[in-house]
Amino acid sequence: MRPGPRNLITDVSGLLVGNSHDEGLKSGCTVLVGDVPFTAGVHVMGGAPGTRETDLLAPDRLVEQVDAIVLSGGSAFGLDAASGVADALRAQGRGFAVGPARVPIVPAAILFDLLNGGDKNWAENPYRALGTSALAAASQDFRLGTEGAGTGATAGHLKGGLGSASLVLENGITVGALVAANPMGEVISGKGGQFWAAPMEIDQEFGGHGIAYDATPLSEPDPFAQGPARTNTTLAIVATDAALTQAQATRMAIAAHDGMARAIFPSHTPYDGDIVFAVSTATVPVRDPARDLLLLGHTAAICLSRAIARAVWSAEPAVGDMFPSWKQRYG
Repeated sequence: MRPGPRNLITDVSGLLVGNSHDEGLKSGCTVLVGDVPFTAGVHVMGGAPGTRETDLLAPDRLVEQVDAIVLSGGSAFGLDAASGVADALRAQGRGFAVGPARVPIVPAAILFDLLNGGDKNWAENPYRALGTSALAAASQDFRLGTEGAGTGATAGHLKGGLGSASLVLENGITVGALVAANPMGEVISGKGGQFWAAPMEIDQEFGGHGIAYDATPLSEPDPFAQGPARTNTTLAIVATDAALTQAQATRMAIAAHDGMARAIFPSHTPYDGDIVFAVSTATVPVRDPARDLLLLGHTAAICLSRAIARAVWSAEPAVGDMFPSWKQRYG
């Protein structure tokens, strides 16, 4: 297995990612969109999720494909980013056909960044416009770190961010991950800034600092350390070009959660709304289901661990930050 040419989720052909943010707000959103609708599943393991239209992704529901997936900051306010995306897709003539009507299917999930030092005293919810802008910016190439839904993210006692990674299997199937890393837990395992995800690193993609000799946690996790409890959340999408059913995509999402657990200590807490969407563009046939489905879940977890570390390693400092970036503290 080797990373794809971009080492991004867009190495899965047919997928684009768009980001938008507001520096004063210290927040933003990220949109994954396909050339055509794609099959999607979802699995939630965090205790404090905020979502839109995820019930549609259960294997027993009518709709099997979606037009886009939105990851956003802003807590519950950020769910409005999906409305901006849906409006723009409808204007393009996209959406689930109901007679002459078109209804874009845009599941979304949000992370909590309301206490990160940004100006949240808005008169009108800004996230609908951020969603529209993110969709308009959709491309195969996009920046990591302090971008999109990761703009105002925090990761334990560091800045969080937006991350991505990919792998191409020997059978030609591509797997990628996209993440807005905003966990309550820590992503580093030692006093030298080594990442919990270090065993999965490829080609020094998050600095090549190796595994910590002292792999004890920096401190006991305390969501009350800065006063009122901070809820957080890591939002992820894993994608493949393998042809999966909605049930198989859901199984891939479940397996990918292992990638969070390997990269974040602790993960899936009562204060995180950790969620993984799984996407299939269905352009490569699955010839050996028993073997390939096992590999897809395993590979998705590896990509997600790497994407989380890349998100934090790539974050850049900004005025008014609540926590330092990895590069400020350890670079």
